[in-house]
Amino acid sequence: MDNKLLDILVCPVCKGELIYDAEAQELICKADRLAYPIRDDIPVMLEEEARKLSLEEYDRLP
Repeated sequence: MDNKLLDILVCPVCKGELIYDAEAQELICKADRLAYPIRDDIPVMLEEEARKLSLEEYDRLP
């Protein structure tokens, strides 16, 4: 994932900061507890494509 792209991407729902999870290939918004998938190195920044994080997943975030 390109660091320059990560610097400018924000959550489409709340415009908040995103956390890159390289292992899961997702961009995570802690505020909304949403994980946006990255497919073929392209972030899919659509709310309907995001998955809701469980409380366990949320608690493990930095």
